[in-house]
Parts: sequence; C-alpha cells; structure tokens
Amino acid sequence: MSEQQDPIKVMVVDDHPMWRDAVARDLSESGFEVVATAGDGEQAVRRALATGPDVLVLDLNLPAKPGVQVCKELVGADPRLRVLVLSASGEHADVLEAVKSGATGYLLKSASTEELLDAVRRTAVGDPVFTPGLAGLVLGEYRRLAAEPGPAPDADEPKAPRLTDRETEVLRLVAKGLSYKQIAERLVISHRTVQNHVQNTLGKLQLHNRVELVRYAIERGLDDA
Repeated sequence: MSEQQDPIKVMVVDDHPMWRDAVARDLSESGFEVVATAGDGEQAVRRALATGPDVLVLDLNLPAKPGVQVCKELVGADPRLRVLVLSASGEHADVLEAVKSGATGYLLKSASTEELLDAVRRTAVGDPVFTPGLAGLVLGEYRRLAAEPGPAPDADEPKAPRLTDRETEVLRLVAKGLSYKQIAERLVISHRTVQNHVQNTLGKLQLHNRVELVRYAIERGLDDA
C-alpha cells in the first residue's frame, strides 16, 4: 500500500479579490491545501513567512510592494519555496525580471484552470513552467547572462566538485530547457530520480535554484554538448 502524500501547500497573492478567491477555490477543490491568501505585497511576505507554503502563486502588480520584490525576499528567506507568477502581462521585461528574482515559472492569466492546476503541480516539484513562447525567451536570457564576464576566479578557490556522469547528463538536458518529465523520458528514469540528481548537483555546486544551475551549465558549454 503506497503511503499518502501530504497535499501541496499553496498561497495565492493577487490584489483582485474575485480573481484571488476563484484561484484559491479552484486549487482547494483540486486537492491543494491553500494555507493563505494576500492582497498586497507587505501582507504577502508576512503571511508566507508565517504559513510556509510549498508554492506561491503570485501576481506581479501589487500595492505596497511589487511582486518581484515579494519573490526576491521570500526566496531569499527560503530557497526551497517555489514561485509561480500568474500575471496579465506577457511583456518580456516582466518575465525576465520575475525569473531573476527567483520565480520558477510564469503563466499568463489567460491560461485555463486545468493549465493552472498542472502548472502548480509541476512548480511544486521544481519544474520550470512557462506560457508557450516564454520558455525560449528565458533560455536566451540565461545564455546572455552566461556570456557576461564573471568575477575572476580566486587562486585559492577549490576546484569545482566532480559530478557523476549521470548528474552531468541531467544538467546538460536542464540547460537545454527540458522539463524534468522530458528528461526522465529521454534517460528512461523516474521523475523522482531526475529531481534527486538535480538536488545533489545543486548541493555539490552550492547553488540555490534552477536559474543558477542553468547559468552554471551554459557557462561551461553544456547546453551545446
């Protein structure tokens, strides 16, 4: 008998009460545990710190404190938090700013309820979820960032930890923009095994999230391998 998994804890942040309540209701009815909601940025930070959600469904356009600042503060306080931005804006600058502040994914409000529920599930396990067309934009930005000169390495700095062949293989596919599900199918391993490889790699490289991991991989040319 398989043990029952705890429901994914979600918090919904949006300044429009009707929209916020509708999203929270859809999530609750689909088996998610909605631990809190908030209508402005300050309230969002306070309540998220108090309730510890797994996934934050976050609008960017908030009173009191903008969504990107909320994201930056909360991911800084707990790097395990996953943030799915749910925004009316598909502006490239907004998308890139959200990703740089620590968001795992970015979905437009025109998405269907099914797409939102699927996005929250995938965000909870660390998959990057983007409205079609935005994933390529984000990957392009990773490449641009990786092309920028970083600080000169310190002579006393230890060499990068050695990754196993499988960890390197998973990292290469992450850098190419594949989802964990696609990586699992390509390598004929389970979704959980892919997650474990990514977590081990983050730990070895002392990186905090997938954004930093992709940048690390691209800097080393793994996305072209």
